[in-house]
Amino acid sequence: MSYLSISFTHKNTDIQTREKIAFSNESSVETFLKNVKADDSIDEVVLLSTCNRVEIMTTSSNIKQSTNKIFDTLAKYSGLDFDNLIEIADIYDNTGAIHHLFSVASALDSLVIGETQIVGQLKDSFRLALSKGYCGKDISKAMNYAFKCAANVRNETSLGTGSVSVASTAVSKAKDIIKDTQGVKALVIGAGEMSELTMKHLNKAGFDIILISRDIKKAKMLVDTFDFEVDVQAYENLEKYLNEVPVMVTATSAPYPIIKEDMVKPCTFNRYWFDIALPRDIEEFESPNLQIYAVDDLQDIVNSNMILRAEQAKRAYMIVNQESEKFFKWLKSLEVEPVVKHLYKKADNVIEKKLENAIKKGFIKAEDEENIKKLCQTVLNEFLHEPTTQLKKISKDVECDIILGTVQSVFGLEGGSNSIKKCDHAIKFNY
Repeated sequence: MSYLSISFTHKNTDIQTREKIAFSNESSVETFLKNVKADDSIDEVVLLSTCNRVEIMTTSSNIKQSTNKIFDTLAKYSGLDFDNLIEIADIYDNTGAIHHLFSVASALDSLVIGETQIVGQLKDSFRLALSKGYCGKDISKAMNYAFKCAANVRNETSLGTGSVSVASTAVSKAKDIIKDTQGVKALVIGAGEMSELTMKHLNKAGFDIILISRDIKKAKMLVDTFDFEVDVQAYENLEKYLNEVPVMVTATSAPYPIIKEDMVKPCTFNRYWFDIALPRDIEEFESPNLQIYAVDDLQDIVNSNMILRAEQAKRAYMIVNQESEKFFKWLKSLEVEPVVKHLYKKADNVIEKKLENAIKKGFIKAEDEENIKKLCQTVLNEFLHEPTTQLKKISKDVECDIILGTVQSVFGLEGGSNSIKKCDHAIKFNY
């Protein structure tokens, strides 16, 4: 079994392509997972899709076959060329895949370094795949360790301070442009998690907030959880408010643009729209006195954030490196334990068999069986203590699998030398 990770992010994929490979609802995610897992080389799979990335992680018995299946499925889903997708993506296996997963969970690979949303998004993706039977024990081990790594990064660095996110970055950009934001009207479209975060940041910045959502009941329930005022309006009023307020942030999960050029009316004031959805909510167009910012247009704020957090990021990467090494050592220790148990079990079986034969042949009395058995087990435990101690130590050895295979063959244990393959300490997979 090998871990395989395929990654499309703001670093390697433009927003137009990310829109086409984005998964905007649970149904499309499930269909993709089902199609991918149908391949006999793929045992488990998880899909993460956000405004900045699409990540596919699998466990694979054949890296090349699994890679082909994933890109073929993604090409059919998106309508994009198979070869172009391979050229764009970052592909990792084993050590590289785990290191990448831990970096993603710790928000080190995010557009906004240290952002607070990604670990929750990853957990949601993992829970969905697990609940539907698309992943099991091997990805679960990696994910749980990734969440532990992310917690260590948050606790041991200051990267998570300030509640940084794409939403907070958009609001920071608006503040930089407008300067005095007290009492300025801001329209938010959508009632999901991203919109919730956006409104909290807008409120802190002093904006007067208007919320519009297709689901007005959900919008009102969300607003009821706030300790500040938000004006909830019906979706039918969208065009009206688009042309009345200077700031707008949209973050819906619509699979197509909901704001089109013909909805925009001429106005005498400057408008600043922030589209932090993927696929984008705003159709591509230009209009006087209107500046539209997509996720990738927030780079200047992001660069400033990276400079401020550079030292903390170095420390965070050290933690990720350490946790990645610990994870593989832990996996090795899990491989050692069954071998040790089989060794003791086989020895116990030999004792039982020989005692039974000795009693049948009259070499020992039946009433002495328990005492002799205890003596044999004491001798056995003493004899096997040093070998088993050394076996547990070699779980940290890069040739652990070879040594374990040899032990299994020498003692005739279950599985033999072919049960565990040679260690695969992989680097980034070049397809």
